[in-house]
Amino acid sequence: MRGGRALVLLSGGLDSATCLAIAKEAGYSCFALTISYGQRHLAEIEAARRVAQKIGVEEHKFYDLPLTEFGGSALTDRHIAVPTEMAAGIPVTYVPARNTLFLSVALAWSEVLEASHLFIGVNAVDYSGYPDCRPEFVDAFQRVANLGTKRGVEGNAVKIETPLIDLTKGEIIRLGQRLGLDYRITVSCYQADAEGHACGKCDSCRLRRQGFHDAGILDATRYQP
Repeated sequence: MRGGRALVLLSGGLDSATCLAIAKEAGYSCFALTISYGQRHLAEIEAARRVAQKIGVEEHKFYDLPLTEFGGSALTDRHIAVPTEMAAGIPVTYVPARNTLFLSVALAWSEVLEASHLFIGVNAVDYSGYPDCRPEFVDAFQRVANLGTKRGVEGNAVKIETPLIDLTKGEIIRLGQRLGLDYRITVSCYQADAEGHACGKCDSCRLRRQGFHDAGILDATRYQP
C-alpha cells in the first residue's frame, strides 16, 4: 500500500488519528475529512485540526451533518444522558446510521479526489457494541462503493481500509506510539469539556484508559479535575 491518494475520516479521537498516521507512514498523499454531526462538544473537532496539522495532510475538509435534527443518541440529544456504567446490548451512545452516513460523504469526496483508499478507524475488538463497526458492515459498504460509483463501475472503486478492525485498544496505542503519534492531542471522551479534558467515566474513556494500561504506556489523556 504505497503511493496514490488516501482519504482518512478523522474525528480527532485516538483511533482515527492512528489511521491517519498509518496512511501517512504507508506513503499515501493524505486528505482528511472531519464531520461535525452535532456531537455534544466541539473539542474533538479542534483535536482533529491539531492531528491533521501535526501529521500533515494535503487538505482537511470540515463537513456539517446536523444529526441533532434526528436525535436518538446520547451524543446528539442532550435529553439523553451519557452513561457512566457499562450496559448490555447496543448503548445509547450509538448514533443511528452514523458510519453509513460518514462513509457516504467520504465516498463522494474520494471519488472526486480519485483516491485509491478510504481509511476509517472502526474496531470490532474493543468496540462498544456499535453495529456499524463490524467487518460485515464494512464489507457491505465496500460492495456499495463498487456498485454505486462511476469509479466502481469502471473497476477503480476506492478500497475501504480498516487497519484497526482486529486490534485491541492496547495494540492500537502501541502501534501509534511506534509511528510517533502524540495521543495527548487527541480527544476520545463523549462529554469532554471545552478544552478537551476527558470525563474519565464514559465508555470511551474507560476503553481508552484500559488501552493505555494494556499497552504498558503512561495514559496521555488530559482528564477533568
